[in-house]
Amino acid sequence: MGDRIALGVQRPRPVQLLLPPVLLVILLVAAWAESQDYYNLLGVNREATTREIRRAFKKLALTMHPDKNPGDPLAHEKFLQVNRAYEVLKDEDLRKKYDKYGEKGLDEQQQGGRYESWNYYRYDFGIYDDDMEIITLDSGDFEAAVNSGEIWFINFYFPRCSHCHQLAPTWREFAKEMDGVIRIGAVNCGDNNHLCRRKGINSYPSLFIYREGEKPEKFNGERFKDNLVHFSMQFIKTTVTQLWQGNVFNEIESAFSSGLGWLITFCSDIGDCLEPRTRQKLAGMLNGLVKVGWMDCTTQEQLCDSFQVTSGATALFPPGSSLDQHGSVLWLNTLDSKEIYNLVINHLPDLQLLTSDSFQKLAHHRWLVSFTFGQRSPASNEYKKLQAFLRNDHIQIGRVDCIADSELCQSLYIHNPCVAVFKGLGIHDFEIHHGKDVLYNIVSFARDSVHAHVTTLRPDNFPSDRKEPWLVDFFAPWCPPCRALLPELRKASIQLAGQMKFGTLDCTIHHNLCSMYNIQAYPTTVIFNGSSVHEYEGQHSADGILEFIQDLVHPSVVVLDPASFTKRVKGRPEGQIWALDFYAPWCGPCQTLMPEWRRMARLLSGQIQVGSIDCQRFQSFCQSQNVRAYPEIRLYSGDTRQPDRFLSYNSWHRDAHSLRAWALSSLPRASVDLTPESFRSQVLSGQDHWVLDFYAPWCGPCQHFAPEFEVLARILKGEVRTGKVDCQAHHHTCQSAGITAYPTVRFYPYLGTRRHEHSGEHVNSRDANMIADTIRQRLQQLLHQLHNKPKVTRSSPQIQVQTTQLTRV
Repeated sequence: MGDRIALGVQRPRPVQLLLPPVLLVILLVAAWAESQDYYNLLGVNREATTREIRRAFKKLALTMHPDKNPGDPLAHEKFLQVNRAYEVLKDEDLRKKYDKYGEKGLDEQQQGGRYESWNYYRYDFGIYDDDMEIITLDSGDFEAAVNSGEIWFINFYFPRCSHCHQLAPTWREFAKEMDGVIRIGAVNCGDNNHLCRRKGINSYPSLFIYREGEKPEKFNGERFKDNLVHFSMQFIKTTVTQLWQGNVFNEIESAFSSGLGWLITFCSDIGDCLEPRTRQKLAGMLNGLVKVGWMDCTTQEQLCDSFQVTSGATALFPPGSSLDQHGSVLWLNTLDSKEIYNLVINHLPDLQLLTSDSFQKLAHHRWLVSFTFGQRSPASNEYKKLQAFLRNDHIQIGRVDCIADSELCQSLYIHNPCVAVFKGLGIHDFEIHHGKDVLYNIVSFARDSVHAHVTTLRPDNFPSDRKEPWLVDFFAPWCPPCRALLPELRKASIQLAGQMKFGTLDCTIHHNLCSMYNIQAYPTTVIFNGSSVHEYEGQHSADGILEFIQDLVHPSVVVLDPASFTKRVKGRPEGQIWALDFYAPWCGPCQTLMPEWRRMARLLSGQIQVGSIDCQRFQSFCQSQNVRAYPEIRLYSGDTRQPDRFLSYNSWHRDAHSLRAWALSSLPRASVDLTPESFRSQVLSGQDHWVLDFYAPWCGPCQHFAPEFEVLARILKGEVRTGKVDCQAHHHTCQSAGITAYPTVRFYPYLGTRRHEHSGEHVNSRDANMIADTIRQRLQQLLHQLHNKPKVTRSSPQIQVQTTQLTRV
């Protein structure tokens, strides 16, 4: 049976001195837990990232675990509470429900009811959480990372895998070696099982190189650091150019004209120059900003003299510098690739500064703009690489100093450092980035945003008049589920371009607007359609949003109140069936059911009426209907002699297809069961078109297909007859018909003559609508063939029957 929230449960009355010790412990711990919310239990703030939550929980696990506190009778119950807090807050959907409704909004099943040994948390939990060079990815940011244009080498691991633990020290050393050259990542497949399965990971550890637009490449060698470095370096395609008298000036001037500088290492018998591997690393690290080259001064002595180089040395020639004026040249006194990278980045020109006067140029071009407030962030130098990553996307890069141009920033309601995309549709049509302040996340955001139709809302552009449909996401930037929803909104806005507008409103800035719409939790997504306002309750995905909007335009679920329940359900006509969901908005299982209930209603369209009743709003009515738990799913049959009689749904499975199969099972049969005799007399010798389902009672797919076949029978009623043949009971009939698998769907059109067992046409589908379309197309073809045949006399009864049968379509 599925999760349900029971009503009217009374707390046990405390009886002094008579409570058993175990119950007393439980009550004491419950009182302790209720005094703190989940964030307080873990010691994190409400804007904590998943990584911060994981690290906080690990710290508590190492000190609070019952294994470490054998003398504390409360240790087990206390740690269960902490474990539950972790299990809820690490899950985006559960975290949103908790933020909005508290514990009563969570599923009845107790997350965190089990925990691991102390050794697990000490040695196996979050292997790479403390390694800054290794980026821990999850399902929320994996795609943005690997499609950012950077090279990623990702370690898919499982916490209990011994080989994964053996690799960990090597992976850390490798990450430090390649830091800045490529991105080194890790995915915990224990926490991200669906992501790993989707990526085809079936063994641990699995190491893959990801490049945008390319097929992932798996590392299959011995897992030594040098092998990993050698493998990853082959994917850095940026070339290191050897410069000599015949190409040096053309190469340098060509780069300068493209806005690129040169990093040149001069190699001589004396002094130091960069080794080949270091040159290749720097070429990858500085790709798109600076060209990397080397010069052999033992063979190009005169050329090196012209650069005033007499021994091994390395120099940066910034874009626009003159080769004969060495004042702008930066000579580097280090051979360390990271130090050189930082010196080069610091020396490169800053982003183009935009002021109030020049800001109007954003009106007709795509721009990614960094808004700063005085002191630049550590990531500011990294922003210089954005131009290289976004050059092919035709996105220009600039910055605004909000201290110098405070009025401009205030007019845009920008009060903190941020990055925003202006889409070329005016200076007020922009979207602010609220993801991680890392290069790969910003690049992914910029590429998505310029194609999407999501606008950052403010009081001056909030759709208060609502002349056209709007989806508005009320959010807080610190809220992780909010940040996870934003990319999905962008995807949905592309799908619904021209039909609905999308906007986001930051409630930490626009408190009054959010209060006006009674926003109490984040994210709250509301659809304004004329005078109607609908709050979105469903999965944080583009598909979920699209389904919800589709259901608003063409509602499939009838929203009932006590009056309409009496009129439409109790007063239903004979034969009409209703499926009803009695729910409460705060109930976790109810929220999980909602999108599946809407999906089921669409699948049942025209066959069964589907409705819902809000028992928070109509509490006394639901009590009068003996609703004792949420959600309560009922089926009211077509027998109007007993209008109050219903059948309750008690299965664990609450997906749309399971619910649909249950509902359809209440409908009277539209197909007929065939025996060997009726198969021969009605199908083979009869004068009707037939579609048959050959099945076996023990066959799982047959049972799943059975309600679908009944839907087909209703769709084709009056056009084609439908029948079922039990191949376990009538084995010889199925064998003579050539049936080798179950279920098998065969179409037997009547062509004016007796049919044979093998004359049925195989239909390769188990979808009622697709099968119906296939059969109707086939009948149209037969009708066309009939019209093209030579005419025959009216006295032919066979042709008369054929004409009658085919013109039914």
